[in-house]
Amino acid sequence: MSKVIIFSAPSGSGKSTIINYLMQQGLNLHFSISATSRPPRGQEQHGVEYFFLSPDEFRQHIANGDFLEYEEVYKDRFYGTLKSQLDKQLERGENIVCDVDVLGGINIKKHYGEQALSIFIQPPSIEVLRQRLIGRATDSEEVINDRIARAEFELSHANQFDTIVINDDLATAQAEALEKIKSFLNK
Repeated sequence: MSKVIIFSAPSGSGKSTIINYLMQQGLNLHFSISATSRPPRGQEQHGVEYFFLSPDEFRQHIANGDFLEYEEVYKDRFYGTLKSQLDKQLERGENIVCDVDVLGGINIKKHYGEQALSIFIQPPSIEVLRQRLIGRATDSEEVINDRIARAEFELSHANQFDTIVINDDLATAQAEALEKIKSFLNK
């Protein structure tokens, strides 16, 4: 039976790096294809990177209860996970990776129950997280402060996940996540 693996983490925790490592480990992992109301960028194609919907189409799907989780990030800029898409991928025999915010992760876990493993990637501390975000040199101090405030909110929900991987050392965190996923997939 195909399974769902949910990842959530504060920005700067190393989640994307860990997920990219796991995707290369021969575990039949496939990203969930999310829906968004933003326009395609570059070579992005409908149904490949995202399902591109108008804000009105997105709202109609919300009204119909079609999303496992969704968020309006900015006015009329939605992102969400369609139940029908995950179910199609599961029917094809794919193990699905969902990279979502904490509340989205909690909602997906509730829907799939024992068929899903929710993993929270946690930085060793807020101070280490701040240093990582500063080290990226991509955000203003105001943006970093916003990300830290959001991280504190996200960390308060970590205990609602099946497991927590603390990314103090990347290779150790990758190995720990890999073991947890292998064990879950072999159940």
